[in-house]
Amino acid sequence: MKILLVGEYSRLHNSLKEGLMVLGHEVTLISAGDYFKDYPSDIKLKRHFEKGLLKKLKVGVFKLSKIDMGSLSLKQQFFKHSEELKGYEVVQLINQNPIGIQANHEQQIINFLKTHNSKLFLLACGTDYISVKYAFEKKLKHSLFSPYFDGKITKKAYQRIFNKISKQGETHFEFVRTQCDGIIASDLDYHIPYKGEPKYLGMVANPVNIEKIEYTPLVIGEKIVIFHGINKTNYFKKGNDIFETALAVIEQKFGDKVEIVTVENLPYNQYIKALDDSHILLDQIYAYDQGYNALEAMAKGKVVFTGAEQEFLEYYGLNEDEVCINALPDAEKIAEKLEWLISNPDQIIKISHNARAFVEREHHYIKCAEGYLKVWGF
Repeated sequence: MKILLVGEYSRLHNSLKEGLMVLGHEVTLISAGDYFKDYPSDIKLKRHFEKGLLKKLKVGVFKLSKIDMGSLSLKQQFFKHSEELKGYEVVQLINQNPIGIQANHEQQIINFLKTHNSKLFLLACGTDYISVKYAFEKKLKHSLFSPYFDGKITKKAYQRIFNKISKQGETHFEFVRTQCDGIIASDLDYHIPYKGEPKYLGMVANPVNIEKIEYTPLVIGEKIVIFHGINKTNYFKKGNDIFETALAVIEQKFGDKVEIVTVENLPYNQYIKALDDSHILLDQIYAYDQGYNALEAMAKGKVVFTGAEQEFLEYYGLNEDEVCINALPDAEKIAEKLEWLISNPDQIIKISHNARAFVEREHHYIKCAEGYLKVWGF
């Protein structure tokens, strides 16, 4: 079967592609690489107008005409490959904005894909109208809006998120929902808001290609290495400020027992390599389930502070702190959990082993690819 995967924000589509290919399917991935992360694709669209004089030109043209030259460039690049993007049994969009461009340009692309291929599916992954609206209405005890509600960030700084629930954002989502044959959630952070939504087909766990991720049993030496990766654009949204407050406490109390490694805005390959020598990863706060960075780190055997709420524990039949640490939006509690691990290194070894086993059991890329095929109706 021929399958086209559109967009990439986390390596999810790359791992799904690898699983589908093992199962004998022909898969093409087209994306713009997601800025500095630069994920690989079979057809890579290049973002121009992002710096220097070209960026100034883009800003000037947009002010005068509301035309985004960067968006227009990506759309034009997409249609240069139009003949390669026809005749697929399944097309899956990574998100309601799979290329990350203006809504009218996304709609032209999605309309083309719907017209020239058999089935079109939407993945609920990343910020979209339904999950953002659900969070903004405070239906979750904490969410990506928590920093905004707490006054840490202005509405202007969060404008890209608010755009998802603007009238234009709602209209765009309704267009995509009308075009698609079904919607699939990638984890519980999207499964929960999408329950009861039209065309929602359920959740298929994030696929992780464990064959590409080496598990090395952790060895506790003189110091426990704590890794904190920061995406500056999402600093408050991911709770990096809370992690940094907790780390300051740990460094003052256990400076001779820990090494804290902080990196910012690393491309994916550099990020994964930088993580290798650590024992503990501080991934993100406010989530209910693990995102892709967390799962890949868990597959490496790292002890990850990430989303692991009660809903996650119940869904997978786990105990608290069994495979990862639930990162609550409370620096004191995070510091307490870090202190517990530092004082009980045997727990680090235990959780490390459990983390790898969990990813192998629930997120194996071939098993998850089979799950997608079932939901797609094949």
